[in-house]
Amino acid sequence: MALAGLPIEEREMILDLIEKIHERMLKPETIRHLDETEEFPDKVIQELLGPNIGLQLLFIPEEYDGMGGGARDIAAVSEAMAKICLGLSTAFLAIHLGTDPIIVGGTLDQKKKWLGRIAEGKAIVAYAVTEPEAGSNLASLKTFADPIYDDAGSLTGYRLNGNKQFISNGLYADVLTVLANTPDGPSFFIVEKGMDGFRYGKPEVKHGIRCANTTALTFDNVFIPSDNLIGEVPGAGLQQANAVFGYTRLMVAAFGLGAGTAALEKVIPYAKQRVQFGSPLIEKQGYTHTLIVPHIVNLEAARAYIEETAERLDSGEEDLQTEGAIAKYFATEAGNACAEDAIQALGGYGYIKEYEVEKIKRDVKITTIYEGTSQIQQMIIGTYRWRSTVRSKGGYYNDIADEMNRIQDSIPELKAHSLAGLIRTLNAVVLAVHKAKLTRQQYIMFELAQIMTWVEVGAALIRKTASLSRSGASTAARLKIISRLFVLETVERAAVKLNRVVNGSSGLSDPDMENLLSGLMTSLKTVQSNAIPDMDSLIRLH
Repeated sequence: MALAGLPIEEREMILDLIEKIHERMLKPETIRHLDETEEFPDKVIQELLGPNIGLQLLFIPEEYDGMGGGARDIAAVSEAMAKICLGLSTAFLAIHLGTDPIIVGGTLDQKKKWLGRIAEGKAIVAYAVTEPEAGSNLASLKTFADPIYDDAGSLTGYRLNGNKQFISNGLYADVLTVLANTPDGPSFFIVEKGMDGFRYGKPEVKHGIRCANTTALTFDNVFIPSDNLIGEVPGAGLQQANAVFGYTRLMVAAFGLGAGTAALEKVIPYAKQRVQFGSPLIEKQGYTHTLIVPHIVNLEAARAYIEETAERLDSGEEDLQTEGAIAKYFATEAGNACAEDAIQALGGYGYIKEYEVEKIKRDVKITTIYEGTSQIQQMIIGTYRWRSTVRSKGGYYNDIADEMNRIQDSIPELKAHSLAGLIRTLNAVVLAVHKAKLTRQQYIMFELAQIMTWVEVGAALIRKTASLSRSGASTAARLKIISRLFVLETVERAAVKLNRVVNGSSGLSDPDMENLLSGLMTSLKTVQSNAIPDMDSLIRLH
């Protein structure tokens, strides 16, 4: 099946262009200046939008004078930009986020008008959904758009009132896509800079991404022409927002991956050069196996899952909201953890601005918050995967377990059978939790969501490794080590959490459950074998 998006050669050209922009316009001292002064990188953004670069064309469909980039392209660009500066990435790719409701839900005329303007580089765009009290709960919106009718009873427009909070690009946006309630339900509206009654708040002073503008917005009887209702049919806003989330959460996942990779790329050269007690830090297991190896493994696993989900989107699959949540939850937490350990790995230097990892850490934390916090993602993952498990009578996860066993038969060194055993145990526990009516206990669902995330990311990593191994790719040997280590960490984490869920809940502990958990502990012994030599080998490959 033909996949949406650019040929890989064109994507590589764009990535090369981003690197040249980095070298020419975004040197370390420039990025530090933007961070220290909290200066919005307006000149850089305008050049990125301008005719010589036109990077925004990547996410605009070809029929509206764009390049028609797919999810794989946008994920790769998001990762590359996040490696340079997450503040700049947020400012630029917020334009993509603000454009998505028009792409997803706009009429033909709306797309021609607004996407054409954005393609020409004549508009910075913002996405205005979050509210002071509603947060990620889009069903609790208080911003309201009252319809206005003329004397003949024809709709002429809407009167918009309310407040938005934490809006990226809010102060600089020429065009905003604003979610508001109507009598027919939540709807997206296009609001333009300068409309009467539209006011900006004071820019927020933030912990990280300090060069990205974040501000509150106020709408006081702002008249919105009926033509600016996205789709021109009210009440489709939540459906449009959910369609957007599949893409935007994958983009934020790539942000987490890029920031974590940037931190790791600071740590490894430092560890090779820094001599302590007669030898480089890279030769000391106490340093490498705690501060480097886990992050090499987890970031590679995040990359495998992002790639797989992006390919599914580009193949035309829809309703991948849960996959978007898994990607965002796992990759952003992995990136944040990597940046945290990068400071520790550089010691005192890690705490100094010149060495950059402290900025990466301040920046990457927001990826676990915006576009839905990690806790919101856990709620989505736990709820939707529980429903899939029950509706399929266990078939959803059993199918993945069967697939892992088939891979094990052909490539036994991946230890995919251990992941398969864990998946079957998870499956049984989810069904038992459902039967015992414990799904309303949020802590249990969050614990299960974490295990669901890890096993599904692990399955994607094993699929990628198996595919590369069959094709004879030179990277397969490294990924085999990473896959084994990821399976080990997944089984170790899951064993603790599943025991806590089963033994910490009334009505779950029975002989069958105990046998399942006992089998999991036996599997853990198998997957632990040769783990330390694998860690040694992985460090030698870097």
